[in-house]
Amino acid sequence: MSFDQSVLDSAVGDRAPWLIDVVTVVTHSGGTVAAWIVSTVLTIALLLRDRRREAVLVAGAMLSGLAVMTTLKNLFERYRPPLPDRLVEISTFSFPSGHAMMTAILASVLVAVTLRVVLVGYIRIALVFLLVLYTLAVGLSRVYLAAHWMTDVLAGWAFGALWAAFWILLTRTRPRRTLTSSEI
Repeated sequence: MSFDQSVLDSAVGDRAPWLIDVVTVVTHSGGTVAAWIVSTVLTIALLLRDRRREAVLVAGAMLSGLAVMTTLKNLFERYRPPLPDRLVEISTFSFPSGHAMMTAILASVLVAVTLRVVLVGYIRIALVFLLVLYTLAVGLSRVYLAAHWMTDVLAGWAFGALWAAFWILLTRTRPRRTLTSSEI
């Protein structure tokens, strides 16, 4: 039995009606609409606070990440777990998990913004911890509902983190170079 199938069998075997309801809420919180609401509100808030670099980070990573995720899904054309186990109806391909990838992008850029903007140490630590937990919960919810195979979620997290890292590096503040006397 494959890794994906054994993880799916375990998730299906552990289902309970109340937990399905909770996990469904978690999975919807990481969906397209929720991610776009959060990223749009955050981008506007950053622009209003004259934090243009961070606003570009959030908006750029999310917009381009959606294009990358869609391209990867269409490139790999992997099918989702079978319908008897799947509790959600989705017509797109499975690999990588869009929920996992987009929440990884969003959480990663939010961590970067938090580290750039929030000055109080314990608040920074708490926010980073909560963002990591949120990303894990959304990704695992996709497996629990059989919307994705576990490797779809792992790939989504990896692609999302890499894409976010690209944007974090792209928008980092570069230290100013001091001219030497010979350069003046």
